Amino acid sequence: MPAQKRKRLRGVVDTSVLVAGIAGLNSLDITPKNPSAKLLRDWIEGDTFVWLVSDEILLEYKRVLGRLGVRRPTIGKIVNLLREEAEHVRASSLPNISPDPGDDPFCACAETGRADFIVTLNLKDFPQSLLSAHVIRPGESIPTTARRKQPRRS
Repeated sequence: MPAQKRKRLRGVVDTSVLVAGIAGLNSLDITPKNPSAKLLRDWIEGDTFVWLVSDEILLEYKRVLGRLGVRRPTIGKIVNLLREEAEHVRASSLPNISPDPGDDPFCACAETGRADFIVTLNLKDFPQSLLSAHVIRPGESIPTTARRKQPRRS
């Protein structure tokens, strides 16, 4: 009987982490400069988790990277990589989970895609009590346990 395949955990990456990670990866030949960059590098090199995205999340990534002056060809490479390697989720909108309505698509993707975790630099925008996924910061260990029990809905 073959060895049991380890279940890869599923995660949603907030735009703040993607931006910080890109800023901390000047070259693939050097050590990542911050925890967000290490998370991205580990995902690229080690396939450490299933990255979940939705159409709204990809649009947000493109919009923010463009606003920050990232060159269009670089944005295209990032988005194309995610289209190829991430798992696309058709996220239905969930009303008013985050105090920041701009983060609701990330919450919806996490809930619809059955994410085990959401990684963000803005913990206050992802109320743990309303989400099944563990909410973590870059640099924290990816949870070894799957999703939490059903969240409390107001």
